[in-house]
Amino acid sequence: MKKSIKQFILSTCTVILMSNANFLAAGVTTDTEKLLNWAENTYPDFFPNHQVTQSIEPWLYRFYPDTGIYAGVNKNDNSVYVLGGPYGTVPTRIAGLSELIAGIIDTGGSSSIPACDTADAPDGMSFSQSGNVVNVTTGGTCIPLPTNNNFCSTPRQSTPTGISVITSTTVISAPINGISIDIPGIPNPFQSATEAFANSKHCTIHVPANDANLIINTNVCFDITSALSGITSVPGVIITPPVTFALNSTTTSQVVSDCFATDASTIYNAVTNERSNRPSVAMRLKETRCGET
Repeated sequence: MKKSIKQFILSTCTVILMSNANFLAAGVTTDTEKLLNWAENTYPDFFPNHQVTQSIEPWLYRFYPDTGIYAGVNKNDNSVYVLGGPYGTVPTRIAGLSELIAGIIDTGGSSSIPACDTADAPDGMSFSQSGNVVNVTTGGTCIPLPTNNNFCSTPRQSTPTGISVITSTTVISAPINGISIDIPGIPNPFQSATEAFANSKHCTIHVPANDANLIINTNVCFDITSALSGITSVPGVIITPPVTFALNSTTTSQVVSDCFATDASTIYNAVTNERSNRPSVAMRLKETRCGET
């Protein structure tokens, strides 16, 4: 039995770590995230530096200490309000949430944008770019688990640029719904996987100069029910389909002198199109945590 539980944990961690994904609750919560992310990217003078959404009933909001502005949604009337800074001390209604979402979400699906190679992106995933900020989203819908994790790969380059960039991901939230473990003494592999993913790093050689300071906001959801179909009979594992794995994260870039001198888990050459995986510190941490019993 102990062996079967360990095999389950290892296989589940493998699915999770390959996903690079996100799930947000449907409805107002999802639309609020979309709107506030868009506001940060479009109006950085008012909403500088990405902030985490907070909740105090009936409000979903973000506070921007650099400008003293609050921006959020009142769930009682599903309207968008701002407060503080140039908006004063009384909440100012901007418009209905659905009205604003209708005006900003039409990104044309997985269309090409300058910063990303989206040729192999899965159906249902949309991309938009404003300056050096890229938004990747599944629009609040959980799409089937893709066969690759190419969300925003650097486009193939015809000539070397000499610029190497390492990316680091900060996970804001990464809930997994539809599966739980009721086994005393067994660590939660999902939480361990989330912590490990937060430490994942990837390095790219010959990045174009315009992408050297790229910021990628990922807000996607994957349905991983079919990937876990073989573990439904494992004692102590409770599955209530659909099983969804989600990621709300921000990935930032930093120029480095040599990708091979970093602790990146993957290295990609944008000129030769070669990609290598290596057991970085982060990857060894993942393997250790996922293999605990």
